[in-house]
Amino acid sequence: MTELGGQPNRIEKNTKIKGDIVSEADFRIDGKLDGNVKTSGKVVIGKDGYINGKVECVNADIEGKFKGELLVSQLLSLKASAIIEGTVSVSKLAVEPGATFNAACTMGGSGSGVSNSSMSSGFKKPNEPAKAS
Repeated sequence: MTELGGQPNRIEKNTKIKGDIVSEADFRIDGKLDGNVKTSGKVVIGKDGYINGKVECVNADIEGKFKGELLVSQLLSLKASAIIEGTVSVSKLAVEPGATFNAACTMGGSGSGVSNSSMSSGFKKPNEPAKAS
């Protein structure tokens, strides 16, 4: 039985790529990518991996560094060594203690925005109603 997305792709530790990647398979980046990734699979950024750009995927596990726009339709998992900067849109977020998460983050279904969040961010002004986009 073959996997729907095909074989996973891998960018090794000492590899640097500039450009965009479109794939239906999972992707693991242990090298450096300056560009965009769009996949209907999972993106893994290894401990030595770095992406500067836009990533669109179903699931993501990040141990390394990411800077840019991250759009994850299901689960984003940040390991303790992860460093994230930019904007993030996810359905579910798991963060290990020690991860650096310096991003504007929206959670929920695609385009639904944030509602009834149990986390307090401190960004909402007192007595100001939330606005739907």
